[in-house]
Amino acid sequence: MMFRKNILVIDDEKDFCFFLKKNLEATGVFHVMVASHPDTGIRMAKRGVPDVVLLDICMPSRDGFSVLEILKKDIRTVSIPVIMLTAMEDDIYRKRASLLYGDGYIVKPVSYKKLFEEIERVSGDQDVSRTGRWTLTRIKRRWRWWTWR
Repeated sequence: MMFRKNILVIDDEKDFCFFLKKNLEATGVFHVMVASHPDTGIRMAKRGVPDVVLLDICMPSRDGFSVLEILKKDIRTVSIPVIMLTAMEDDIYRKRASLLYGDGYIVKPVSYKKLFEEIERVSGDQDVSRTGRWTLTRIKRRWRWWTWR
């Protein structure tokens, strides 16, 4: 039996999300959940604990960086790899995502091959169990850093 990775896409562009979901699910490897509002995405991540989050930066009401910060400060979601999937190309955005513990950064438009490779990279290079979660030691280390900050 093949294990399917659960992907959460948080992006306000509904057409982009529709095509992204269709293409990722067509591989048979991914199950994709979509949140078109940042607050909905945060709730879905805390409740469903996906294997990877694909997160846009420019969204109404809350930008992707604040969503990333919320996800990385919560003990329930700190271990979820987050790939910033955005149209923002500047290095300053890449650096900010990296400082907030973003696990990857891809500029739109993106080829699906590159996206698949990035998802595999961020979900496969960790010390993980079958579910794709970090070890408890690694979670505690990151949690101490955030609470100290």
